[in-house]
Amino acid sequence: MTSLLVIQPDAQDPPGPLGDWLTAAGADLHLVTPSTLPADLAGHAGLVVLGGEMGATDDLDYPWLADVRRLLAEAVTRQLPTLAICLGAQLLAVAAGGTVARGADGPEIGPALVAKRDLGWTDPLFAELPLMPDVLQFHSDVVERLPPNTALLAAATRYPNQAFRIGRCGYGLQFHIETTTDTVLAWARDHADEAEFAAPGALRRERLDQLHADLEETWRPVAEAFVRLASGELAAASRPQLPLLGQ
Repeated sequence: MTSLLVIQPDAQDPPGPLGDWLTAAGADLHLVTPSTLPADLAGHAGLVVLGGEMGATDDLDYPWLADVRRLLAEAVTRQLPTLAICLGAQLLAVAAGGTVARGADGPEIGPALVAKRDLGWTDPLFAELPLMPDVLQFHSDVVERLPPNTALLAAATRYPNQAFRIGRCGYGLQFHIETTTDTVLAWARDHADEAEFAAPGALRRERLDQLHADLEETWRPVAEAFVRLASGELAAASRPQLPLLGQ
């Protein structure tokens, strides 16, 4: 079994279907919360960091965020396969030298599409994704500046930095792929101000049920590939190459 450390920052954002996909692909999940964070990543072949309502630099209210960023920085330094989602992606960006800020154009909420960038077509996890994969958005903060040594894998018009890879195997997804319909409806109920930014009808149960069926079809193979990456069966990406002057 491939051991993955899974950090769940917020009780309202469990691993959900993503945890099922990873387990079915052969991963042994070691789920921890902020109160049970390990000192380091020893013994684990990969790291998964989930989402949460807090901001990536809200250390005064959530002092343990610094420990999560430290573990993410360790993963980047060690080139340990990492999959970081929403808040996790923002923490990954900050840990590696990027910046996160409140989205100037308001929250992104509800079912959406992102567009693969050119580098996505040669990435080990993203290569087989469709041109415009389905995602679930529920965030107010955004990755404003990507860290050095980062490949942008998917973008959107309003907030460009939707999916990225740091180094060879550190993946950040600004959006969610781990949710269920009930999870999203609970978020919409608890965060009514943000939910108002969703398109009309976008948060209806029927629409969310269809979205989650599409998410499984699209993103389950990515989760399976991540397990193969962590196990060593799948080769990591090549380092991003800068263009030569004059080309």
